[in-house]
Amino acid sequence: MNWQYRHTVLALCMLAFFVTYFARLAISPVVPFIVDDFAVSNTAIGAALSGMWLAYGVSQFPSGILADRYGERRVILVAVGGSAAMSALLAFAPVFPVFVLVAVLLGLAAGLHYAVATTLLSRTFDELGTAVGLHSVGGPLAGLTAPVAAAWVGVRYGWRPAVALAAVVGVPVFVLFFRGVRPTEPRRPDQPMRDRLQLAPLVELLSRPSILLPLFVAMIGTYVVQGVMSFLPTFLVAFRDYSPGTAAAIFSAFFVVRTVAQIATGKVADRFGRDTGIGISIGAGAVGAAGFVAVPGVAGVAVGVVGAGLGSSFFSAIDPRFMDALSDTERGAGFGLVRTVYTVVGSTGSFGVGLAADLFGWGVSFALLSGLYVIALAVLVGNKLLRTGY
Repeated sequence: MNWQYRHTVLALCMLAFFVTYFARLAISPVVPFIVDDFAVSNTAIGAALSGMWLAYGVSQFPSGILADRYGERRVILVAVGGSAAMSALLAFAPVFPVFVLVAVLLGLAAGLHYAVATTLLSRTFDELGTAVGLHSVGGPLAGLTAPVAAAWVGVRYGWRPAVALAAVVGVPVFVLFFRGVRPTEPRRPDQPMRDRLQLAPLVELLSRPSILLPLFVAMIGTYVVQGVMSFLPTFLVAFRDYSPGTAAAIFSAFFVVRTVAQIATGKVADRFGRDTGIGISIGAGAVGAAGFVAVPGVAGVAVGVVGAGLGSSFFSAIDPRFMDALSDTERGAGFGLVRTVYTVVGSTGSFGVGLAADLFGWGVSFALLSGLYVIALAVLVGNKLLRTGY
């Protein structure tokens, strides 16, 4: 592979991630229209979205198995094409139960991408942290564009064209990826898939100290990021007394910081070590969450946005750490399994933050997020000081 082709692969993986992220984020801005159209409760639509995100986490592990059997290129094409197709079907859902089913299928399709793309990049780049950071930019870019575009279309034309936007975006990316990325050789083309689902090897992989320690940190970090992404605008309105419009602008600023931080964190991880990149990121996240609560005025919001944006970029350092701990033959299914575990656990962040806010108020809820980051940072520092080698 020459330099130009490597970067073609990276750019197209980033665009593919953009599509799968865009498809999931395009729903939230038009939730009120969906609720009115189907005459359902906010709890019902919340359960549908939770099902979508849970399905996204669950499909990470089988994505790795499928990539080992059929090659990464095919799986990513299914992820992009499936996300576009499910977004189009979502727009034609005649009744709410069909909407829920298609939303879950959308989550399953979108979840096939990330772990497999990371494995593909590990074949292509030596500086994996930087590559993962650039690839992950697709998510924040979708966070910047999907809510605005979906809200604009939803107000003018209704929620159905709004959720179908992902299909409009996804089809050209599917074609570009199909034409621009060469077929990839599967790592285990002849091994029966049922052999990969035996429980003992899976438990053994997850119980390795080199996997278990960053997995604990990843679960905490994902929980915090999910909570912040789900409720930051609501927090700004309820706790900081900002208008919804101002809160939305601040939320966009969060994604801008995250976009830049994804790349910076990956570069730091490549140059100074994975744990250094992770530690700087989650340390900044702890300061950011605390700043939102404890620092008054614009300064507190500025500290919070920068800190939270940096904190949400830790994936660019921790995912390469997992890849470093896995052999070449384990990276497909192994990394998919790790992603499933920490994504599924982390997806409860939306519920946990909302529950804490209902019970104790928004200040306590976000302060707890800061505390969780501190715990994760303490684990990393303790591992470093004790020189366990994990």
